Amino acid sequence: MASDSRTPVVLCWHMHQPGYQDLSNGQFLFPWVYLHAIKDYSDMAAHLEAHPNARTVVNFAPILLEQIETYLIQIERWRHGAGQIGDPLLAALVAETLPEAGTPLFQDLVEKCLRANRDRIIRRFPAYQRLAELADFYKEKPEMQRYVSPMFLADLLVWYHLGWMGETIRQENHCVRSLQEKGYGFSQDDRNALLNVISEVLASIGPRYRHLAEKGQVELSVSPYTHSMLPLLIDLASAREAMPDITLPQHDHYPGGELRVSWQLQQAKIVFQRFFGLEPTGCWASEGGLSQETLGFLDQHGFRWTASGDSVIHNSINRARELDSSAPDSDTHRPFNFGDSPITVFFRDDGLSDLIGFTYASWHASDAVGDLVHHMENIAAHGKRGSKPVISIILDGENAWEYYPENGFHFLDELYGMLEDHPHLRLTTYRELIAEPVCQPVQLPHLVAGSWIYGTFSTWIGDPDKNRAWDLLCEAKLHYDRMMDNGNLNADQKQAARRQLAICEGSDWFWWFGDYNPEQIVSDFEHLYRRHLVNLYDLIGFPPPASVFHRLSQGSGEPTHGGAMRPGHDQDAQA
Repeated sequence: MASDSRTPVVLCWHMHQPGYQDLSNGQFLFPWVYLHAIKDYSDMAAHLEAHPNARTVVNFAPILLEQIETYLIQIERWRHGAGQIGDPLLAALVAETLPEAGTPLFQDLVEKCLRANRDRIIRRFPAYQRLAELADFYKEKPEMQRYVSPMFLADLLVWYHLGWMGETIRQENHCVRSLQEKGYGFSQDDRNALLNVISEVLASIGPRYRHLAEKGQVELSVSPYTHSMLPLLIDLASAREAMPDITLPQHDHYPGGELRVSWQLQQAKIVFQRFFGLEPTGCWASEGGLSQETLGFLDQHGFRWTASGDSVIHNSINRARELDSSAPDSDTHRPFNFGDSPITVFFRDDGLSDLIGFTYASWHASDAVGDLVHHMENIAAHGKRGSKPVISIILDGENAWEYYPENGFHFLDELYGMLEDHPHLRLTTYRELIAEPVCQPVQLPHLVAGSWIYGTFSTWIGDPDKNRAWDLLCEAKLHYDRMMDNGNLNADQKQAARRQLAICEGSDWFWWFGDYNPEQIVSDFEHLYRRHLVNLYDLIGFPPPASVFHRLSQGSGEPTHGGAMRPGHDQDAQA
C-alpha cells in the first residue's frame, strides 16, 4: 500500500460491556450483552459484509465475548432441559407461565421492557407504542392491573426483543418480519421462534468477525480482560499528571497493581485467541487510558499499537515544549512514539468522532456523511509538507446507533459506500499503517497519562463517590492477597477468585458513580459493583466489611444520551 497516495482513514469501533453476570448463581442482572449483540454487533458486521472494499478496526473486550458464550451455553442447556436461562428477560420471553398482573415480578418485567429509546425504538412500531402506553397507564393506576390479560406481558416481551433487533436482521430475517406483521397475540411457538433467532445471531458474532479478519477486511484488536483502567491499577497518582490538584482515594495505591495489569493483558490474549484464532497486534487500552508505564506493559505483552484521545497528545506535546521549545507542534493526525517504548500510539480525532456520536443522529444520512467526508478531505488537503496525516475516528460501536433512525443503517451504509472507493481517502487499519514507511511515528519524550475523555482520568477517579469505590476495591484486594497466600484455598477456588477480582477491576463501575449521571443507571451499577465485591469476599472466605453494603452513589443528572457516551473535550464536560 506504500504506493497509494490517498490519505489513510481508520474507523475503529470499540465493542464492550462489563460483567453483568452474578457468578455466584449464574444470573445476568442486566440484558445489555445479548441486546447489543442482536442490535449492534450483528449490524456492524453486516455493513462490512455489504461493503467488501471497506476496512475497519473492531475492538472487543474479552469479558463481552465470554458473556456472549455464556448466553449460548445457557440457551442450549435450557433447550435440553438441563438448566435455566440466567437472564430474566430472555427467560420470560419463552416462559410457559408468566407472572400474574399486579405482582412485583410482573411490574419488574414490564418496566424492563420499556428500557428502550422511546423515539427511535418504541414509537417506531405502533403495536409497541400501544403496549407502552398501556404499561404507563397500569403503572399510574395499579388497581387496574387485575384486569390485565396474560397476553399483554407476552406481547410486550416479544415487542421488546423485536424493537432491539438489528436493522439488517429486521430486513432479512423471515421470522422477525412475520412477527412484526402479525403484531399481537403472539403464541408460545412465536416466542420460541424469536428465541431461536436471538440464539442464531449470538452464535454468529464470533465466526462473522473472524471471517472478516481472515479476509483482511477487519483488524481485530482487544482491550484488557475486564476493561480495567490500566494506568490507575499501576499507579493511582498517575491521575495527577493531567490534573495536579485532583483529590485521590484514601489508599495511595492499588495493591499489587502491576501484577494485575499483566494478568489482565495475558488473560485478554488467551480469550481473544480462543474466540478468533488470532494474535492481536493492537490493544485499545480501556477508554484509551494510557500512561508511560502502561506503554511498557503493552510492549511486554507483544502489542505493537494502541490509541487514545487527542487531548492526551496535546497534553504530551505541551509538556514536551515546556522542556524543549523545539518539540513538534500539536498534531492529532500523526502516529507517535514516547520515550523508549516502541509502541506506536494513534490519536482519535475527537471532533469527527463526536460528530458521529452526538450530532449526526438527527441529520439526513447523506448530509451527515457528506459533512463528515468534507471534514476529512480538508484534513487531507492541509496536511503538513513531507508528512501524511492519519485520520482516526474511534467510537463506541454500540451505543450511538439507537439514537439514529433504523439503528444507523442509512448512515453506515452511506459512510462505507462513500469511503470504500474514495479518490483521496482510503480506509485502512492500524496494523497496515505500522507496516508502512510513509507513516513513521513522531518521537516524544513522555506520554502524559490520561484517557480519551478530556485527556484526564476524572471520569473514573477524583469524585468522592468514585474515590470511595476505589477504597472499597483496594481494601478488598488487601484481603484477597492475604487469603490467597494463606494456603486455605485450592486451585479452583483461587482461579474463581482471580476472575471475580478482575470483574471488580472493570472501569465501568467508576464511570457511572457521581451525581451527574442518571439515578436509575447509577443505582443499577453501584448495586452490581457491590454485589461483585461481596462475591469476591465469599470466594476468598473472608466476611465482607459493612462498608460494602452502604450505598455508594445516588445520581441525579441527565447527561446527553443517558451518559453511556461522553464527548472527548473538557468544554462539554459534566456540568
